[in-house]
Amino acid sequence: MPAAVPSPLTLRDIARRATSPDYQRWTAQIRRTGGCAQPIHLRGRVDYRDPLTGALLHRYSTIHEPDGVLRVACKTRRASRCPSCAEVYRADTYQLVRAGLVGGKGVPDTITAHPAAFVTLTAPSFGPVHARREGAGGGVQPCHARRNLGACPHGRPRSCTERHATDDPRLGEPLCPDCYDYSGSVLFNALAPELWRRFTLALRRRLAKSAGLTVRELRDILTVSFAKVAEYQRRGVVHFHAIVRLDGPDGPTTPPPGWATGDLLDDVVRHAARAVTVTTPETEELPARALAWGPQVDVRPITTTGELTDQAVAGYIAKYATKAAECVGTLDRRIRPTDDLDQLPIRDHARRLIAECRRLGALEEMANLRLTDWAHMLGFRGHFSTKSRRYSTTLGALREARMAYNQREHQITTGRLPLFDEDQVLVVAHWDYVGQGQTHGEAFLSAALSGKPLPPLAPAFGEGITA
Repeated sequence: MPAAVPSPLTLRDIARRATSPDYQRWTAQIRRTGGCAQPIHLRGRVDYRDPLTGALLHRYSTIHEPDGVLRVACKTRRASRCPSCAEVYRADTYQLVRAGLVGGKGVPDTITAHPAAFVTLTAPSFGPVHARREGAGGGVQPCHARRNLGACPHGRPRSCTERHATDDPRLGEPLCPDCYDYSGSVLFNALAPELWRRFTLALRRRLAKSAGLTVRELRDILTVSFAKVAEYQRRGVVHFHAIVRLDGPDGPTTPPPGWATGDLLDDVVRHAARAVTVTTPETEELPARALAWGPQVDVRPITTTGELTDQAVAGYIAKYATKAAECVGTLDRRIRPTDDLDQLPIRDHARRLIAECRRLGALEEMANLRLTDWAHMLGFRGHFSTKSRRYSTTLGALREARMAYNQREHQITTGRLPLFDEDQVLVVAHWDYVGQGQTHGEAFLSAALSGKPLPPLAPAFGEGITA
């Protein structure tokens, strides 16, 4: 892919920034954000005062920073918005997930003896879509090779004999958009978090029944821990990848009872996936319907060696933690009420899904699902990566440890922190948000400083985004 060529206006912007007296200070800020593509701009000051007398000991103010603002990383998890911050999020998620499989970050290494499985819960079918199918030998099979099916009621063929390439733009598109169940697709996305919650409850009930215990009695001898991530399929429906682990009553620090084996875990996961449903709201137009997981439920044991290792699982889950619905061809921002769907740069399939979110979201019976607010996510409003409380460490703890390691010395050398112990003073801070992003010239310089590809040029700071 050829490198982007700056326009004359961008070149002037680069020259303006590179020749400014505070250029070195600006580059220091950019490096400290890790090359963030859309840094947040803050204006304000921090006072450090004696807690007994109230005397001012030190003051940091952004008045001495470039443009009078402090640039901090946006910390988004979306790779489509900021690859640099998303990479930090991906690395943190990897460490969090792997610690729950092999130990570390406060988790004992004896965790490797606890039964754990990599579980995939899929969505049901809402109509045939174009797909790339590979056979057992690795060869590509016909998409939907069905004989004597004829045409659908809308005159489109019910079969497809093409062998799609990986970059075929039709992948995920319905064979007939007019036959496709768009209502079911967006409602499944909206209710998938509730379906997951019911799955975890059913799993615990099945475990208790297998052991001849009540659910309350089970809590005293066994804990179910998990970490999961949502992934969008090209057809626009989410499915979940999860690590499910069996621990003792105190979580990872205690072993589970001897009867809690990997085979039992396999059985209870499959049973719970088949047992749960969630009912959609009933409207005059749409009767209530029960939605369930798809028929394909994959449960594979996780080992320290072999095909499905802890490292492979952690890497897989961390990769999807930074993605959203981009593969479906939708936007990575909210759809505004004033947006004309026909003018948005999105795929026709995504356009129909968004339109269905808007249509159903306007119904009073569907108000609690907030389909209109989450139309850009095709109805899904849950967290992409979640974990149970005792699975392992937290993202917050990982961030705090990294900040403590990397930032204190830098803050002292740049004047943001005094030399004395911060714990012994009263800290009074006042910050105002004044904008986000970079000019196009700054984006080129930032990419060059961080050694990363130039991000897509969104509206820049000072060009319509400032608060």
